[in-house]
Amino acid sequence: MESDNIERTTSVREDKLGPAVCALSNDFPNRRTSGYILLGVNDDGSLAGMTWRDDDLQKIGNVKVNGNVLPQPSMVVSEVFKLPQGEVVVVEVKPSKYPPVRYDGRCWIRVGPRRAKATVEEERMLIERRGRFTKSFDILPVRGASLGDISVDYFKFTYLPLAFDEDTLRENGRTSEEQLAALRFYDLVENCPTNVGLLMLGNAPRFYIPGAYMQYVRFAGESMTNSVEFEKEFFGAYISELKAIDDFIKGVIIKERPCRTGSFQEKKLFNYPHWAIRELLMNAIMHKNYESNAPIYIYEFSNRIEIVNPGGLYGEVNAENFPHASDYRNVALAEAMKKLGYVNRFGYGIQRATDELVKNGNGAPNFDLSLVTKFKVSIPIHKEWSF
Repeated sequence: MESDNIERTTSVREDKLGPAVCALSNDFPNRRTSGYILLGVNDDGSLAGMTWRDDDLQKIGNVKVNGNVLPQPSMVVSEVFKLPQGEVVVVEVKPSKYPPVRYDGRCWIRVGPRRAKATVEEERMLIERRGRFTKSFDILPVRGASLGDISVDYFKFTYLPLAFDEDTLRENGRTSEEQLAALRFYDLVENCPTNVGLLMLGNAPRFYIPGAYMQYVRFAGESMTNSVEFEKEFFGAYISELKAIDDFIKGVIIKERPCRTGSFQEKKLFNYPHWAIRELLMNAIMHKNYESNAPIYIYEFSNRIEIVNPGGLYGEVNAENFPHASDYRNVALAEAMKKLGYVNRFGYGIQRATDELVKNGNGAPNFDLSLVTKFKVSIPIHKEWSF
């Protein structure tokens, strides 16, 4: 029968599976063991006589990567049973180390055999549990910082409506600290902002995190020995700085000119595709090792762009499975960037950026995976581009 770690359903609709995965990820009963979704089973326990196609299994997998369940859940289709009364798909969902987990801004939990939206007090219990498992640098508290180091107004009027559903926003009794803590921007136990809180909303992020900035340099030729034509630094809170960086890419880095085709018609030729450069740069921001005092470097040469950021391949990602595997050094920062629209789907950015570069005529980027403490990508300029 259904219990606090078992859910049965016959639907692969995301608005059904998303809350189910969310609730099991939150592990409100604190079992610290996997939960399971049984697809193809009726509420009364009988089999529904269903068969499952590949596109159905794809829909199940999309719940993990589409960014509507945050932080990204750990789930896998563990078994497909082919029985005379119908097929049953078993989805295993592991408890999250970084609760509360939300689906589309709502926090779901399982209480006995039922699923329910968490109350303010139940969310607070999940937040307090998180501290015991925290390993990610971005979630660690910044002792010495205070609520005054965060732009609370920016948080309430810009970020909060993107992160919470309308029903949750209408609930009373949440202080600013509790609202921030629910999104990992504040630590209620230490009574101070977290690193990601300062990165996203800090009035002066570099005061506490010296490496929280980006340096752009454009050289006149193909090497650093050539003269510097232009340079700029970005060091503000990401809630506003990410847009400034995106605008800078479109307005300064990306260039276009007309090009005649064989039919004497003109088409636009771009030195780099905007989306690919933005994706690779946002990837650097999301995966940077912020314990390093070095910035993210963007070097633009006459024949290529290089992006270098502190922090090599992380976690389960290695030279053999890159870029097809994904892991996150900064889980809360990745979630915040998804909410702001600078991450589309988890685990697909590098591959899509490569496709965009090849399609534009630049060719594939070169990833230098030999650097232990850094990650470097070199992006060739369009093959027909000349000044």
